[in-house]
Amino acid sequence: MSTLTTPRTHQTLTRYQDIRRRTETICAPLEPEDTVVQPIVDVSPPKWHMAHTSWFFETFILSPHLPGYQAFHPRYSFLFNSYYNSVGSRVQRDQRSTLTRPPLRDIYTYRQHVDAHMEQLFQQLPEQELTELLPVLELGLQHEQQHQELLITDIKYILSTNPLLPAFKPRPAPKQATEKTAARFLEVPGGTYKIGFTGEGFCFDNELGVHEVLVEDFEIMNRLVTNGEYLEFMQDGGYSDFRHWLDEGFALVKNDHLEAPLYWVKQDNTWHRFTMHGLEEVDMNEPVCHLSFYEADAYANWAGKRLLTEFEWEAAAQVYPPQSGNFVESELLEPTAADPAATGMQQLYGNLWEWTYSAYHPYPGFTKAPGAIGEYNGKFMLNQMVLRGGSCATPESHIRTTYRNFFHPDKRWQYNGIRLANK
Repeated sequence: MSTLTTPRTHQTLTRYQDIRRRTETICAPLEPEDTVVQPIVDVSPPKWHMAHTSWFFETFILSPHLPGYQAFHPRYSFLFNSYYNSVGSRVQRDQRSTLTRPPLRDIYTYRQHVDAHMEQLFQQLPEQELTELLPVLELGLQHEQQHQELLITDIKYILSTNPLLPAFKPRPAPKQATEKTAARFLEVPGGTYKIGFTGEGFCFDNELGVHEVLVEDFEIMNRLVTNGEYLEFMQDGGYSDFRHWLDEGFALVKNDHLEAPLYWVKQDNTWHRFTMHGLEEVDMNEPVCHLSFYEADAYANWAGKRLLTEFEWEAAAQVYPPQSGNFVESELLEPTAADPAATGMQQLYGNLWEWTYSAYHPYPGFTKAPGAIGEYNGKFMLNQMVLRGGSCATPESHIRTTYRNFFHPDKRWQYNGIRLANK
């Protein structure tokens, strides 16, 4: 029997409890009605996120490894499986809002059930078996942290579609006036850089396959592109000039009548944007966010610059030491302006995911894990672009230099922004 005397085992249980509580803390300000809404296919109802993350632990840890464990409900695997074909059939992604039942209170009971049995597993399983389970346990925790970020971005989209434009929560402190930080370009020396994860600790399989990449000398902007700078692009007819755009992106602009970033709305001839704290006037010194890859690339072309590749981003992160970032722990849930008094690189971590000009492909030697876990990343390595750095909705303990996020180039509802490189 395990007595949780091994520090690593005890630490994992403590992290499990903390991360699971964090998910429910995120959802606490919501009304029950908020938790079943799915305005677009990309956005999942918050209730579904809470259930799905519990399903992950139940399916991949409790059912196969806790003797005598019985699933909480025989149909929950069908309701809350996301995309694991090897596990079985599932409710289609665009139909998740039809799950008005089970009610929200049952989902909280489900979470309590899973948590109680996870603690039982830690108490009952021999230490050797627990040690062998730690990689899957860690994957489950990292998976839940990913869904915590998705919860925040999905909640924002859900509330933005409500005509009342309700705030998710008030700002933790009154908003202060900001100053513009001058844009400067910092040199990154060319050379051969090792790309990919090395060392101890967790990483996703898409970070593995350490390899050398030859990077030429380049210059990287010291901060993210601001709302004010992006507004100049808009005022210069950026959304109507096909010369700046990839063909697919310009077709999207025309078909969807795009003229500004997601959540921007003009009132009394002044641009406002919907935030997690309600509708606010656009702060011209804050980073522009909720842009597609197409918009980021068009802006870079208009500005006479370009986006970085993901290898250049990682090289720059090796050259310029990490600084503290605006992560979810700040409770701001929105990007913040750069510090005009600071020197060197800013906003490389936290604030906004940075679009790169790199397609999401496997690294050399990539292999999928056996079984259902192998479906986690590998099957999505097509038609998506890589983003780096984390955002104001990312848990700080979840990010690292080698982390590769990825989305289709048209997606705007995540906290995505722009960092430029000189051509």
